[in-house]
Amino acid sequence: MANSFSGKVVWVTGASSGIGEALVKAFAKEGAKVILSARREEELQRVKKDAGLNDQNSLVLPLDLYRIDDIDAALKKAQEKFSAIDILICNAGIAQRSMVKDSLLQIDRQIMELNFFAVIALTKKVLPLMFAQKSGNIVVISSVMGKMGIPFRSMYCASKHALHGFFEALRGEVFKDNIKVNIICPGYVKTNVSLNAVTSEGKAHGKMDKGQEKGITPEKCAAGILRAIRNNKEEVYIGGSETIAPRLKVLFPRLFSAIIKRVEFH
Repeated sequence: MANSFSGKVVWVTGASSGIGEALVKAFAKEGAKVILSARREEELQRVKKDAGLNDQNSLVLPLDLYRIDDIDAALKKAQEKFSAIDILICNAGIAQRSMVKDSLLQIDRQIMELNFFAVIALTKKVLPLMFAQKSGNIVVISSVMGKMGIPFRSMYCASKHALHGFFEALRGEVFKDNIKVNIICPGYVKTNVSLNAVTSEGKAHGKMDKGQEKGITPEKCAAGILRAIRNNKEEVYIGGSETIAPRLKVLFPRLFSAIIKRVEFH
């Protein structure tokens, strides 16, 4: 089969670890040109090297998405290096482990700022380029929690729910311009997401959740994401048995509610 990603320019945020790192390596293996963004430049350089990328087919582009005003300068550098952006993968984000009654509103806002508004801001900056190209893929890394509410993750769930509403609306606006929107809903993936999750006061949770520990590998998740993009899946669930939960919620809402109340999530 023809390599559909060969020569494509792919911009990956959150590229320094976890799913983002695995995506960089997967796209590099497919012959894509990769723009790597995250806050830690030294980690981006490591991922670039590990992926076998070089200065001709990649760009390390440090970006703190809390600083939305920096996106313009980052996009300019990306365009100077590669005139096109064929695939934008919005992967950067942060998880949460705290009860609603304990969560500071300031921390709630920070989660929404990174997981939602930063994604929207970056998308709006890249869209004009895709309109000019008359092509493009916007790939949004949501979560199974974007389709249901789970205790101790209220703002994380809210931010992911918001992504679905925004990007489903966007999909209906841009399809005539050959711009595709793919929403990816991973379940448990064995990354440091729970270790880095913020508590009610904004501190790192520092614990590996049992679900994450037993989750699929980032590499398996990345393979599923590439498959979803290649087949233009508008929404896809990637993971283990936990990916059944959103469908259970729709089909058997009372059963789902009873299960959620009984399961220990923290």
